[in-house]
Amino acid sequence: MEEHGGDGVKSLAFMTSAPSVPSLSTRREFLHSAGGGFGGMALAAMLGREASGKGAHHAAKARAVIQIFCPGGLSHVDTWDYKPMLAKRQGKPFDPDGKLTFFASKPGNCQQSWWTFRQHGQSGRWMSGLFPHLATCVDEMAFIHSMQSKSALHGPAMFMANSGFILPGFPSMGAWVTYGLGNLTDNLPSYVVLPDPRGLPPGGVINWGSGFLPAVHQGTVITTDENKPPIADLFPAKGKGEAMSEAERAFLQAMNRSHAAQRAANSELEARIAAYELAARLQLSAPDATNVESETAATKALYKLEHEDIGPFGRQCLLARRLVERGVRFVQIFCGAENTTAKKIRPNWDSHEDLVRDHGYWGPVLDHGAAALIKDLKSRGLLDSTLIICTSEFGRQPAAQGAGKGRDHNPGAFTVWMAGGGIQGGTAYGATDDLGYQAAEKPAYCYDLHATALHLLGLDHEKLSYYHNGIQRRLTDVHGHVIEDIVSS
Repeated sequence: MEEHGGDGVKSLAFMTSAPSVPSLSTRREFLHSAGGGFGGMALAAMLGREASGKGAHHAAKARAVIQIFCPGGLSHVDTWDYKPMLAKRQGKPFDPDGKLTFFASKPGNCQQSWWTFRQHGQSGRWMSGLFPHLATCVDEMAFIHSMQSKSALHGPAMFMANSGFILPGFPSMGAWVTYGLGNLTDNLPSYVVLPDPRGLPPGGVINWGSGFLPAVHQGTVITTDENKPPIADLFPAKGKGEAMSEAERAFLQAMNRSHAAQRAANSELEARIAAYELAARLQLSAPDATNVESETAATKALYKLEHEDIGPFGRQCLLARRLVERGVRFVQIFCGAENTTAKKIRPNWDSHEDLVRDHGYWGPVLDHGAAALIKDLKSRGLLDSTLIICTSEFGRQPAAQGAGKGRDHNPGAFTVWMAGGGIQGGTAYGATDDLGYQAAEKPAYCYDLHATALHLLGLDHEKLSYYHNGIQRRLTDVHGHVIEDIVSS
């Protein structure tokens, strides 16, 4: 076992062999007997810290992460990746020989961006007219233009983007981060997920699962709908009786001790007990953390909370800022829900039929919220310590689909951008070919993105591991490198 930090704390997260951990039930009994209810509260904190590394490999540039995930497949050639050659070939067959097949269609004619690209900021980075507010932030942003995925299916590509594997059941990046670094506060979860108010993304809760890591590291969902409580069933229903008596509480503790003693290795049980004990503290901390009404009128206007379409995502971004401000380590925001056929619009970025309609709706949503988040964090002195990542599971094709108004899935190329937390703003890495069809220069996968994010948090992706089923597992599997080109010196 390696030691980390000057206090000699031994880190379970960086073991190179299967860990040997004393019975948790013994410690549970000690805490309960020594401290009663306070022992139970201490237990939840202890469980989180026992299962986490609580130590970095090198000096960190960031202490928290806010990840904005745009499910459905955001079109890079209409947003971040300027392709003048695509405009020159507008209307001409993308595949004259008819040999190619996309995910769900045969290639149509070349389709230039539906929005005009312009250069912005001192760095002169290109961005489409879909994002006029983010365009004012380009000098804070770094673009990875050569991202690729190993799947053209939403579910597997989502899993890969979040966990590094196209199969379900592997720990998400948020789980790995909290496992490696532990928590910054005992009053809020270390890993919080803010789903789109329309519903869960493709793949559902697996996207923020803990996989084979201790279950305490899975994401905690907080509802962002202003008409619903932030956490379901956090408070007793009105008229449902008084608080438990001391005798009732003591009996429940005794039952829990007996149950846990027989199941010491069950991490899901430990996570459940820790969650119940955290819930008691959340009754005090959650209402404060999620109370956006306490914000100034100027802040509410910045996030456009009153706007019917833009406001819900703006609220998610504002909540993310409030959460990292209070010590949450990893916040994941979903800008879009599960993909279904469109009614007025697609419920995410999956624009097969009408990209102008769908991206035309989602563009202003992302533009206002993400730009407000960058500016708000910067004004509060939090941007330097908060890493923002904006990604999708894959991109879209440079050729038209269907009646010529949509674009098919493109796992061969897409763009991710990052800001804050040790990122060198105004920079770019990699490139696609002349039409935006394939990554051509410095191809990158989620492994490289994850390795870079972990590096900025002070973690070496090759050392952060967990022994499972005879294998020393990593977030980056056997791949990945830190993208030094976009890291500040």
